[in-house]
Amino acid sequence: QVQLVESGGGLVQPGGSLRLSCAASGSIFSINYMGWYRQAPGKERELVAGIVSGGSTNYADSVKGRFTISRDSAKNAVYLEMNSLKIEDTAVYYCNALLKRRSYEVTSNYWGQGTQVTVSS
Repeated sequence: QVQLVESGGGLVQPGGSLRLSCAASGSIFSINYMGWYRQAPGKERELVAGIVSGGSTNYADSVKGRFTISRDSAKNAVYLEMNSLKIEDTAVYYCNALLKRRSYEVTSNYWGQGTQVTVSS
């Protein structure tokens, strides 16, 4: 069984910073991709940032220049450094991973339980 566990959410004032962490645990052979999504009340879940095993990254236009995604492959972990936070960044942030549990299995999609980020004065 594979679990993704997020941490680091909380309440921050506009212009502040937060760092989210996500660690994958369990039987894992390889991780192809890890990313962060978010869902605000009344809105669909959207991609925030992603990073593939080779290190290439992609970001939503709304967070470019403010957020940075990074990965520690040895720890099966992914991080999201969020700076210059805006009220509109308020959402539940979900960790996502595309991984294989065993070499002969297909790549499967896993989600964390989500962590709340609230930006408010």
